Amino acid sequence: MNKDTRLSDVLHVLLHLGQIKEPVTSEILARSMSTNPAVFRRTMAGLRKAGYVQSGKGHGGGWQLARPLRQISLLAVYEALGRPNLFAIGNRRDHSDCVVERNVNAAMADTMARAEALLVGRFGKITLDTLAPGKPDPLSVHDRKTVRTRG
Repeated sequence: MNKDTRLSDVLHVLLHLGQIKEPVTSEILARSMSTNPAVFRRTMAGLRKAGYVQSGKGHGGGWQLARPLRQISLLAVYEALGRPNLFAIGNRRDHSDCVVERNVNAAMADTMARAEALLVGRFGKITLDTLAPGKPDPLSVHDRKTVRTRG
């Protein structure tokens, strides 16, 4: 089963950006996410639209935080990414004629909704500054030649 790592990837990038004052190119940041620059830019589009990051084109351009890490919560990032699915569990069929299957679906839906509410509530209480390391970790640790593509 494929995992959706966008939230983890973006949090990683934002924390690195919080340690750097100058703009960082899509190419460098894409390497840190093990993807290509075009996928990186698409992934970051919602965060730019929400005002958490800004980007500039051309020489001297790149990505920067638009606000301090203490003003960005995990919930804000999750929502800027379009609220990706938190769980891979699903129903066999959504509209079944079988009473047993409808009961199973209802129990699972209720349980999943409660679990998601718990996670989302916790996401809202965690700001990115609490995840930042005390000592900067350089982006150069991600300088690998292997880049995988997603999407």
